[in-house]
Amino acid sequence: MIMLTARNDERDRIAGLDAGADDYIAKPLRPHELLARVRAVLRRTAKQPVTIDSPIEIGDIELKPKSRKVFVAGAPIEMTSFEFDILNVLMRMAGRVVSRDELAAILYHREATPYERSLDVHISHLRRKLETGGGTLIRTVRGIGYQFITAVENEK
Repeated sequence: MIMLTARNDERDRIAGLDAGADDYIAKPLRPHELLARVRAVLRRTAKQPVTIDSPIEIGDIELKPKSRKVFVAGAPIEMTSFEFDILNVLMRMAGRVVSRDELAAILYHREATPYERSLDVHISHLRRKLETGGGTLIRTVRGIGYQFITAVENEK
């Protein structure tokens, strides 16, 4: 998390960082510096979910990174390598909204472009493959990104 504030006092910076911020930026800010800081935080934090090898099970969905297999209600699901990578990231961050830029940084190793739709197409294919009759497990958060919802959240 990056904290952006008008408070520039040293005590405020220390309090913000101690409260859990990864970075603290005081206004006025330079947009290019803000983007560089966001990219730096993403580099430090975003790589972790893709490299973890432990299996994940949420509701009826089971993902096994070592064998790169996905099961829905015990049945194996065929998917592309890229769909698997997207699902791996979203399931590891289940319940949290993952921005399109964050996904692009993790999966493409670059920033997302505004008119790029390939990520949306892959998400659409994933939704069809993961449907279990209880609604979608991947929620679109308009203007931000995607969220893998837990079974409990899906029932609401």
